Amino acid sequence: MVKIYENEFAECFDGTVVQLLITAKNKKLLEWAAYSFTALPSTVFGDAEGGIVKWVNPENTIDGRIGVIVQLWVTGTGKKAQENLYDKLGKRIRQGILVVPTTAVFNAFESKDKFEMMDNVGHCGDGYEKIINFKDKEMINVPIMMGYDFLIERFINFKSGIMGGNLWFFCDSIDSALEAGEIAVDTILQINGAITSFNICSAGSKVETNYPEIGPTTNHWFCPTLKDVIPDSKVPDGIKSIPEIVINGTSLDIVKDAMRQSIENVKDVNGLKIISAGNFGGKLGPYKIYLRDVI
Repeated sequence: MVKIYENEFAECFDGTVVQLLITAKNKKLLEWAAYSFTALPSTVFGDAEGGIVKWVNPENTIDGRIGVIVQLWVTGTGKKAQENLYDKLGKRIRQGILVVPTTAVFNAFESKDKFEMMDNVGHCGDGYEKIINFKDKEMINVPIMMGYDFLIERFINFKSGIMGGNLWFFCDSIDSALEAGEIAVDTILQINGAITSFNICSAGSKVETNYPEIGPTTNHWFCPTLKDVIPDSKVPDGIKSIPEIVINGTSLDIVKDAMRQSIENVKDVNGLKIISAGNFGGKLGPYKIYLRDVI
């Protein structure tokens, strides 16, 4: 039976997020765009992190093609955070979606706050872009070499949300860790408004580091391969793998629900011994989600 460290908590903080609907002609192209847009989580370097909310059938998209709902996040909620998100959003759309054949981008949030996408995406048309009406949406039409025009909704809404929810799975093998991680990732895909920015994360970090110039470094206390090397290892006996699942959501309740459902769905995985959560002792964020409150 799996043991849950009920008094451990995930330490969460505020973020700013956009949510897009990407559509494409076929599954291969859609996946290409979705994974390009959401890849390389790097908020620890002042950049952005993204994830997939859900895949969408053609009957539920604006243009009748297959689609995917994705999010992009930055830390913080003020003006600087918004400017940062606008910049990173433009780069990821330009280089991760526009360049993938047949794609189109639509706003997928309801919010009073919005970005105007002409300056950071529309001008890829080099002055030949134009505003059109498509499916009752105000769209920017960008001519490209592929033989059709790339469409992106002119206004993309943004809002605040909660970042940093997480779970740690202490497992007796890498195979059992992968199984538990895959179940958790699949679970989060079923929760509207939540993403996991790393999917199965193999390398949790810590605040302390000997190499600050490269950012967060390995959480050595929880590295199974260091159990018999360092005197202060925190890896329990028999534990060979500890993956982390990181969760962002558009509300604290959504993050809690994602953690709750993930725990429920993984707890019977053979080889999963302990469920815990990672935190920085309350130094990082104002929100604490104790496992005792989500089980």
